[in-house]
Amino acid sequence: MRIVHTEASCGWGGQEIRILEEARGLIARGHEVSVLCAPQARILEEAPRFGVPITALPIGRKRLSGLLALRRWLLANHPDVVNTHSSTDSWLTGLACATLAKPPAIVRTRHISAPIAVNAAAKWLYGRSARHVVTTGESLRQKLIHDLGLLPERVTSVPTGIDPARFAPGDKTAVRQALNLDVNRHYLGIVATLRSWKGHLYLLEAFARLDLPDWTLLIIGEGPMLENIKARITELALQQRVILAGQQTNPEAWMRALDIFCLPSYANEGVPQSVMQAMLTGLPIVTTPVGAILEAVSDVETALIVEPQNAEALAVAIGRLIREEFLAKNLGSAAREKAHARFSREGMLDRMEAIFSAISI
Repeated sequence: MRIVHTEASCGWGGQEIRILEEARGLIARGHEVSVLCAPQARILEEAPRFGVPITALPIGRKRLSGLLALRRWLLANHPDVVNTHSSTDSWLTGLACATLAKPPAIVRTRHISAPIAVNAAAKWLYGRSARHVVTTGESLRQKLIHDLGLLPERVTSVPTGIDPARFAPGDKTAVRQALNLDVNRHYLGIVATLRSWKGHLYLLEAFARLDLPDWTLLIIGEGPMLENIKARITELALQQRVILAGQQTNPEAWMRALDIFCLPSYANEGVPQSVMQAMLTGLPIVTTPVGAILEAVSDVETALIVEPQNAEALAVAIGRLIREEFLAKNLGSAAREKAHARFSREGMLDRMEAIFSAISI
């Protein structure tokens, strides 16, 4: 099949990584896959690292120039399927295809749980323009069906798949030495784009409440909240207890270096890739019941679940995992087993390949 992904977002996070991982996987299966993005998008510079062909078009905003450029590209390249990912590129693709005599089939992937306006325009975009809708969690799927009146058979939940060989437990001492971390310390960590709703500020407050002289908080990622996070670290006098590691191309190594993983998100989540990565790495996890997170983990079975935006509850849960080593070990083992069964990369590729094949006939 000839498949093209469109992405108007200029950011860099789980959504963009999924696009490139999925594209790379389907290229390896013999399909012709490429990506269209805005000229200033971070995905443009990252795609070559994944071996994915990418083209810049003016699709970062809902403008006539972008619509016409996209239409010209579709006419020249004749893809079988266009998989759209953000609002702007979904609208531009939908309108461009509506003007073509033989348009490609559109798949709209919905990655996050942010509310959608329930109106005629949204119903057209998801219901008539798109041949199929993919969500990254079942709760997102059910909400779209309920709110927009979509036919259930035209909406499929396909959580992002993670490579279990890449994200696997390893020698903590060796990986900490390789990352220039103190091998004698313990590490609590978060791997996430620095956005407000990821809950970094609540994690900092929770960490400040705990008397943990031999623990360090690792914050891996970059994003618009960086300066706010730096300021809060200073306010809480955590400069000697927190490491801002920045964006890393080897998150698997940083996961192996951790003793506990935490993602205190309070909005917009599907099934976060970092939670599934932590599960496969066998880490004890503290997180929240936001978006579709509970489709990955459950309280006291594969993680500890706390109320969003509650630093005190977060501190209690982290402290519990530190004190109760048997619980932490069991949660990590159970999470790894569940992730192996439900969130494999090959399973994601199988399901997306089947959807693309069915609608491109």
